[in-house]
Amino acid sequence: MVEKTAGVKIISDNRQARYLYEILETYEAGMELVGTEVKSIRAGKVNLRDGYAFIKNGEAWLSNVHISPYEAGGSHFNHEPLRIRKLLLHRKEINKLIGQTEQKGLTLVPLRMYFKGGRVKIAIGLGKGKKLHDKRETAKKRDDQRDMARAMKRE
Repeated sequence: MVEKTAGVKIISDNRQARYLYEILETYEAGMELVGTEVKSIRAGKVNLRDGYAFIKNGEAWLSNVHISPYEAGGSHFNHEPLRIRKLLLHRKEINKLIGQTEQKGLTLVPLRMYFKGGRVKIAIGLGKGKKLHDKRETAKKRDDQRDMARAMKRE
């Protein structure tokens, strides 16, 4: 899935995150990457679905995000697909996230990966897990909005 909007090229979108979590705040972070990872990201070989972020020793880390090995890179120079990657955030943002995740029990979920000004950025959401009835309510609202849009289109 590749979209282009105002200098931002979306590489991967985690649509399931908004279904599983109620996103309270979003943050934009850079990532520390290896050369073959960037080439693989440019090819769109990224899966954010099972990924999550965590804070350890005052640093933000992204885990379980699958970036496929670069095919033309060879086996010797390639990266590990599921390695833990460092997120680049401001100190104030990290301190705020530490408080939110430890005290309120919230989760950091990757929402979207994109290129902005030639650099890879990732949107991270501070989310609260939804219960089953919340998921049903979200699906019902979406269906209702779709029905209203259809009714308006017919008129």
